[in-house]
Amino acid sequence: MTYTETAPGGTVARMSVPTLTAMVVGGMVGAGVFSLPARFGVATGILGSLIAWAVAGAGMLMLAFVFQTLAIRKPELDSGVFIYAKAGFGDYAGFNSAIGFWASSVAGNAFYWVFIGSTLGAFFDGFGEGDTVLAVAVGTAGVWLFHYLIARGVRDAAVINRIVTVLKIVPILVFIVVLFWHFDADVFADNWTAYGYGDLGSLDEQVRNTMLITTFVFIGIEGASVYSRYARRREDVGRATVLGFLSVLSIFALVTLSSYSVVPQPELAATRQPSMVGVFESVVGDWGEWFISAAVVVSVLGAYLAWTLMAAEVMYIPARQDDFPEFLGQENAAGTPITALVVTSMGVTALLALTLFVTDALNFMLDLATSLSLLPYVLAAAYALKLGLTGESYEGVAPGVRRRETVVAGAATAYTIFLFDAAGMKFVLLMTVILAPAALLYVKARSEHGRRLFSPAEIGLFVLIVAGGVAGVVGLWTGRITL
Repeated sequence: MTYTETAPGGTVARMSVPTLTAMVVGGMVGAGVFSLPARFGVATGILGSLIAWAVAGAGMLMLAFVFQTLAIRKPELDSGVFIYAKAGFGDYAGFNSAIGFWASSVAGNAFYWVFIGSTLGAFFDGFGEGDTVLAVAVGTAGVWLFHYLIARGVRDAAVINRIVTVLKIVPILVFIVVLFWHFDADVFADNWTAYGYGDLGSLDEQVRNTMLITTFVFIGIEGASVYSRYARRREDVGRATVLGFLSVLSIFALVTLSSYSVVPQPELAATRQPSMVGVFESVVGDWGEWFISAAVVVSVLGAYLAWTLMAAEVMYIPARQDDFPEFLGQENAAGTPITALVVTSMGVTALLALTLFVTDALNFMLDLATSLSLLPYVLAAAYALKLGLTGESYEGVAPGVRRRETVVAGAATAYTIFLFDAAGMKFVLLMTVILAPAALLYVKARSEHGRRLFSPAEIGLFVLIVAGGVAGVVGLWTGRITL
């Protein structure tokens, strides 16, 4: 993706803090925000949501700092998130990190088309909740239309990113202001714990049940480090990351709280997705449905273009570095990583077909995308922790800096491990169902370059992944794991 600005004379213009901050915000605000009201309404009341956003905010901020630390300590590792796993824990760990990130992007892109289908379903019954034959057919046509455009060399330019960011942020801010203008103190009070509406479980359970959605909306946080080379000053990147992240966190939390201020928790939980549409319509009338629905479509299509490019790059770059088979590194005449793009489009198409057999397609794709993203995140955090503990790359650095960065990396590692626990064994096993057969690509890549297949430690990891994959397939076959 191209995020540079070109100054007169062909030089790259350096970005200011506001510009960098806008890029961070635009990269993180995608489709997930439009599903927040119902996802939180199903899981918790206001108190639980406040705790959830505090936990998620602190954890993801630690992860953001980790990526900034790695960008400074290991500037030569600029090939994507997977490279940190490879540098820290070997080739096979790096391969699985890349596959996990790619699969997460594919699942996220499938989620986008289901989301658009569900949005259209409010106007056309044939789209249902994005999981009907018509919705899948339209989504599949969209996948291959974008594929055609990207294959011809279409790229996500900075000017397009700015336009899309404005078109999706403004409706969200309008949503927040209008709902707080209609604030209902009685509804807000009843929603504080929502215990009066039924059993949502303990406060701990409520918070855990929100963790995947809070993580999904922050996917892309690692992208902030991409902009470091374009900053006027290196320290501006850190400021922009914090400002952008806190801005996005505030927006997400306010969307949640404003929804609780006008709609009782049971009604919020029952609102069809994208739930911001129904909540806004209940307050302002029919025009609200069109207003937010238009924002959803614009936001999702912009995000889809960006993440399709990202998914193709995640396969293309490792292939060019001999970590994936050579055929995935092929380009067409337009300079597009065409084979990786074909595989990505096929993956999204396959997952869209799967939605015909999934009970809750929208939430399933969201949770699957989030779970798959956890692997590269936890390995990157663990690598930063390893650097801090061993002192590698800290030569000549003040002890206090190393100690602070090690603590941050440790907190980020602990948080991502906690997220695996929150995701549950179902999604961990589904992740291994994808990783296990993907090892064939690893075997092919190693054989192409005459490299040793596995080290002793990697054999253990491979056996563990295959065992998880077998358990996952058996669980799906017997019905113990339901989709």
